Amino acid sequence: MSAALEFSTETADVDDSRDAKAWLKIINAYRQPNLKRSTFELAVTCLAFVLLWVASWALLHYGYWAGLLLTIPAAAFLLRLFIIQHDCGHGAFFARRRFDDWTGRILGVFTLTPYDYWRRAHAEHHASAGNLDERGIGDITTLTVAEYKALSARGRLLYRLYRHPLVLFGIGPAWVFLLKQRLPFGMMRSGALPWISTMATNVGMVVLAALLIWAVGLGPFLAVHLPIVLMAGAAGIWLFYVQHQFEDTHWSNPPAWQFQHAALHGASHYDLPWGLRWLTGYIGVHHVHHLSSKVPYYRLPEVLRDHPELRGISRITLRESFACVKLVLWDEKLGRLVSFREANRKPVAV
Repeated sequence: MSAALEFSTETADVDDSRDAKAWLKIINAYRQPNLKRSTFELAVTCLAFVLLWVASWALLHYGYWAGLLLTIPAAAFLLRLFIIQHDCGHGAFFARRRFDDWTGRILGVFTLTPYDYWRRAHAEHHASAGNLDERGIGDITTLTVAEYKALSARGRLLYRLYRHPLVLFGIGPAWVFLLKQRLPFGMMRSGALPWISTMATNVGMVVLAALLIWAVGLGPFLAVHLPIVLMAGAAGIWLFYVQHQFEDTHWSNPPAWQFQHAALHGASHYDLPWGLRWLTGYIGVHHVHHLSSKVPYYRLPEVLRDHPELRGISRITLRESFACVKLVLWDEKLGRLVSFREANRKPVAV
């Protein structure tokens, strides 16, 4: 337990920005990566992904469904490569800007995510998460109840369609990873770097795809790689969703909005079973990550081990997380996310 904070597990609710700032000082002690550990994590993840991809292709000779079976763990390791790319974007993986940037750029060819373009958008997300005045950059669009009710019938229908699980986690991954990230949408006039990043990634993707098609053929390439990309994308969007779209998340307007408090309470501790925690690069410890984004992902479990008070803050389990899908609007009066049904419920007369 941290004597500096005098917290107990029963009072894990950090209630003000002063406490959150104290946590920030403590967590920053974990920012230094271990070069050997980072290299090992990268090597193991890359090797596992390549072996599973090749095995999926080899199994196609015994039938499509046999090959498809191994695309599931392959997608998990592609997701893990994205987590490493994500840490590189924060300068947390090697803590050497040049190493992190070039590792992230190379991985972006595999994850279909232009590194420099994504890094800028993601930095804006971290700087404004939970701020009602700065929604829309790197976020899943979330309206307040009042904003939703002010929409036209057509606007409400479009928002309902956008927030439908089949759109978010079905169509969404294909749109984001296959189409949207092929151009620097949102940064079209933000200088050369977003364009260079997206175009260079596109060229790298085409070269890699061409080599694989030459080696295995167009049909087998699509049969293996497309489901891997779509499943990894769906899992990535789900993780991002549940890390911010849970009932007791935090949204507010400045000056009430404070970065440290919003980080701890606006991001969840997605408490997954051990195997899933490892496969997802411990990104479920998202409240700690948002408070100090330069902590390498493999050190996040150390933070919880040394400071168990943090375990109970914004904690949701795998089973509880599925109920988050119905939470679609921020109720400013209740201070929590609500469903469409709750938002349309008439207040009871007193």
